[in-house]
Amino acid sequence: MQAATHTGFIIAAYATAILVVGGLTAWVMLDYRLQLRTLAGLEKRGVTRRSAPAPEPAAQQAKEEA
Repeated sequence: MQAATHTGFIIAAYATAILVVGGLTAWVMLDYRLQLRTLAGLEKRGVTRRSAPAPEPAAQQAKEEA
C-alpha cells in the first residue's frame, strides 16, 4: 500500500498550511487593532475622516446660537 508511505508528507503539508493560515489570521487581527488605535489617536488630536461630516467651527456655532 503506497498511501502509507506518503503519510508523513501529507501530515507535514497540512500542518504547514494550518500554520501559514493561522499566522496570516493573527497578523491581520493584530494589524486591525493597531489601525483602530491609530485612528483613535488621530481622532483624539482632532483629525477627522473625509467621509465623516465636518464639525462646525466653534465661532460659527456661537454666532448661530446668539
